[in-house]
Amino acid sequence: MSTALEVADLCVSFTQRRARIDAVREVSLSIAQGECVAIVGESGSGKTQLFMAAMGLLPRNASAEGSVLFQGVELLRANRAALNRVRGSKLAMIFQDPMSALTPHLKVGTQLAEVLVRHAGISWRDAWHAATRMLERVHIGEERRRMQQYPHELSGGLRQRVMIAMSLLCAPSLVIADEPTASLDVTVQAQIMELLRSMRSEFGMALALISHDLGLVGGFADHILVMYAGRIIESRPAGHLLDEPRHPYTAELIRCIPRVSGTLPSRMATLPGQPPRPQESSPGCAFAPRCPRAAPRCRTERPVLLTRGAGAAACHFPLDS
Repeated sequence: MSTALEVADLCVSFTQRRARIDAVREVSLSIAQGECVAIVGESGSGKTQLFMAAMGLLPRNASAEGSVLFQGVELLRANRAALNRVRGSKLAMIFQDPMSALTPHLKVGTQLAEVLVRHAGISWRDAWHAATRMLERVHIGEERRRMQQYPHELSGGLRQRVMIAMSLLCAPSLVIADEPTASLDVTVQAQIMELLRSMRSEFGMALALISHDLGLVGGFADHILVMYAGRIIESRPAGHLLDEPRHPYTAELIRCIPRVSGTLPSRMATLPGQPPRPQESSPGCAFAPRCPRAAPRCRTERPVLLTRGAGAAACHFPLDS
């Protein structure tokens, strides 16, 4: 199976008031063509910045080092023209907030058709018809009327479907979905996830799914990466990770997944404490101050990353010890 995206030793940092803030620290990962990889972790763990760097969408006060290879093209050192040939056509991103990602003063149809005009070089007439058909494929009713509406006239679920349609117009090899169900109610969340599942099957695309909800992606992804304080601390097939978490942070995330049972718990499970600030660094495991199994050595010795084929423990005190 060919590789859609290969990230090696990626570091992303921001300069703010002469201070350096490390958001992503030495991250390496690969996504095979047709595979769904979920990246999970609390807010501020570096999930989004990892892929904003890959897309070349970091702000001016940010810098990225390492390597991001997409179909053999090094994205970190590509110029704007080279990036624009890839973004929106072969590599697409569904942003977290469709209301801010869509241009408010342009009709939905205009924004969709423009993608094909720019990347496929077809006429506006043909692009408009193709965009209308794509809205139908993502199960938006009254697609002709929706094409004539502005983003604020659509519900949150419909706007998210428009973003999914936009990302699929050029049949990309890889789609990055950043919290695609954020701010949606549970019913609409299920609809959007099922839509992504069917679109992935139909288009044969790879999918990078960014989420803070391990329960949501657990039955969806082939592989799960767990990020904490800018680093990947566990990387395993989804079923293995959910059934036998090796890092205590992963176990705590699983413990906090809401469950429906005959008796309701008196309180919802939460992780104690707060993640470290991005400007803070530790020579050992960043999770040690919050870890129920931490020992003095955890604060000085970095844990071993448990990867796809590795059999080593993900920390000094694996859960089965």
